[in-house]
Amino acid sequence: MPYAECIRAFRCRVGRTMGGIMHIDQFIHAMEEIAPGDLAEEYDEGRIGLVVEGTREIGTVVCALDATPRVVEAAISSGADMLVVHHTPLWHPVTRIEGRCAALLRRLLSTDTNVYVMHSNFDRAAGGINDALAGLLDLRDVEHMTLGVVGACKISRDEIVRRLGAGVRVYGTLETPERLAVVGGSGFDPDLIDEAADRGADAFLSSELKHSVALASPLPLIESTHYALESPGMRQLAKRMGWEFIPDPPRMVTLQ
Repeated sequence: MPYAECIRAFRCRVGRTMGGIMHIDQFIHAMEEIAPGDLAEEYDEGRIGLVVEGTREIGTVVCALDATPRVVEAAISSGADMLVVHHTPLWHPVTRIEGRCAALLRRLLSTDTNVYVMHSNFDRAAGGINDALAGLLDLRDVEHMTLGVVGACKISRDEIVRRLGAGVRVYGTLETPERLAVVGGSGFDPDLIDEAADRGADAFLSSELKHSVALASPLPLIESTHYALESPGMRQLAKRMGWEFIPDPPRMVTLQ
């Protein structure tokens, strides 16, 4: 189902339920239409979908990039029944419940707050993380790559930086790219960079660049933060669904 139709179908289901309440099974079905699980990478097995189970009746939904303690507290304070995030708070197998993990689960479970994760499946989904990033940068004639997209860039290098709203580092010589490849998150994979070059890109934007990859790249590389590249997709999802988006960018200072 096209992305816009998925959004309309979700709102229609909520509208048919008493008081705007949706059963958890209906909610999960609606989310799987937006970002089907079979789009996810193999490493996401067991890490997407409903990762923390709370109340079965969903009335208020909030959205964020990460289920940080600050986000969880904001979600609970807003009376949310469901927190939708991009990154799971339970990335590693849990064999001991202590420290930060225990504190986070204690707050979620004691308030019956659900957590639903849309990760690599939402990276690839129509209207997802990479489509939202392309839209933020006004890329035109967009082509989808194995992961990420490439398109004609009509804005200047300085405007790219302004729209990202975060620190940017450039590796190589770069003025204003005419054709830009973007991959939200940690996308500096040599195979993806080569694919972008084959598709005519003259620059590649992603986050968390390794030195060895920068040295071998056939393209100038633009590195921004993981949060700056992926939060626009979750913010856009929240806007379209009528949810509150909870911002929580990492606290970072660049020292010269």
